[in-house]
Amino acid sequence: MRKIVLTQTGHCGNQIGTKFWEVISDEHAIDSAGNYHGDSHLQLEYFKVYYNEVSGRYMPRSVLMDLEPGTMDSVRLGPFGQIFRPDNFIFSQSGAGNNWAKGHYTEGTELMESVMEVVRKKAESCDCLQGFQLAHCLGGRTGSGMGTLLITKIREEYPDRIINTFSILPLPKVSDNMVEPYNAILSVHQLIENADETFCIDNEALYDICSRTLELPTPTYGDLNHLVSATVSGVTTCLHFPGQLNADLQKLAVNMVPFPQLHFFMPGFAPLTSRGSQQYGALTVAELTQQMFDAKNMIVACDPCHGRYLMVADIFRGRMPMREVDEQMLNIQNKNSSYFADWLPNNVKTAICDIPPQGLKMSATFIGNNMAIQELFKHVSEQFTAMFKGKAFLHWYTDEGMDETEFAEAESNINDLVSEYQQHQDAKAKEEEEFEEYAEEEVA
Repeated sequence: MRKIVLTQTGHCGNQIGTKFWEVISDEHAIDSAGNYHGDSHLQLEYFKVYYNEVSGRYMPRSVLMDLEPGTMDSVRLGPFGQIFRPDNFIFSQSGAGNNWAKGHYTEGTELMESVMEVVRKKAESCDCLQGFQLAHCLGGRTGSGMGTLLITKIREEYPDRIINTFSILPLPKVSDNMVEPYNAILSVHQLIENADETFCIDNEALYDICSRTLELPTPTYGDLNHLVSATVSGVTTCLHFPGQLNADLQKLAVNMVPFPQLHFFMPGFAPLTSRGSQQYGALTVAELTQQMFDAKNMIVACDPCHGRYLMVADIFRGRMPMREVDEQMLNIQNKNSSYFADWLPNNVKTAICDIPPQGLKMSATFIGNNMAIQELFKHVSEQFTAMFKGKAFLHWYTDEGMDETEFAEAESNINDLVSEYQQHQDAKAKEEEEFEEYAEEEVA
């Protein structure tokens, strides 16, 4: 059994990570004190992927960190605060003040040795470590600067292990701080170099789902975090329940990343229906499949129809006939063949897990590697370029020891990433154009 260490950085990362532990603890029938109350051997068969067993209690293999103590206090006082070991909390009293450089170079560096000491202990307790997962936010404070510093340190010490991140991207339309584009681009620059798999999530898509699809008039951060945790639990199903496709981080990377830099995924979840209409709809495999590929069910704000899928992984949960699942997946590929890269054969993978999420009879989680993700990077890059051109807010970063050349390198790296996506997109368009010209000549 191959084990994972989950690290949670910053306020946003800790909120998501803690909610994730609540969800998967429910699925494995582990209560808030770490005691097991289940009745299925499947629940405990692979629990060691995420948990350590200590004196009959199941403790999350997690590292929680922040540059201010408030986040740690709220986690401890939360419903699952007692499940974490006290020495898993690492924090300082300073705060990053929305400044990526503080998290990456000054305040974060001072705390990093303490963090790495706990990470090493967690890694050494694993007889077979498969890799690390990180929950963080790219636009804000600690999660962006210190989160990417942690990835760099882990990459140095564990170069042969997989690093997988759940990254909250800035909202394309709404921003809660002026330097968000700087923080986001500097973070993505690090993710391109040091992460193996990145699940992209953004608050705009989450708000849209909560208000339009779930019909919640005033969505709270609790609603958003619940949606994220349901999706994260879904995409990790194959890791902590036995016998599934993509059963470890390495297999997921091999199946989903055809080119090293193109490791940014679009996750999605189904079913998503308002509470009032749940009783009127009979959930079927066909309905799940249709919802799963719908742009409205993606928790990242870009339309997959604007690009082509390089690779897709679908995880179905609940008792359902395998044959029906295969038929529906084949049907959607045939109907929408123009949205799949035909030069990558067998680029849709499917897994089925018998155990459904809490409160549902069946569900489906979607992982797509789609060229349309470049839209997000383009938008943030445009904001970054406009600010960097006028040197706005730059002194806050250079005062922490950063050099302007690092901004230029980050900008260049993001532009190269967008160009690579566009290159694969254009190659297919050019091929179709040449084929049409050839067909016209033949007819003539």
